[in-house]
Amino acid sequence: MSTDIRESLRPYLQQLLTQAMDTQEFSDTDSLFLSGRIDSFSLMQLVMHLEENYQIDFSSVHFEAPLLDTVADIAAFISEHSRATTR
Repeated sequence: MSTDIRESLRPYLQQLLTQAMDTQEFSDTDSLFLSGRIDSFSLMQLVMHLEENYQIDFSSVHFEAPLLDTVADIAAFISEHSRATTR
């Protein structure tokens, strides 16, 4: 399932990067936030996207920006916390 999550995330993340004028390709393990490719505003957009599309309640989840730094990190976070994809 993690591969499916990664594939569903990639277009959205590419959109965030494009908004920041970043058209470089990225792998599942490339840093997006800590490297500065995605800024704090884009990170909040990502959080809202995860809330809406994966039913993650960030008010009840311990959250720090490094947990959402790479595609792989985000997919793991979704797998652990999403009510839409678990159980």
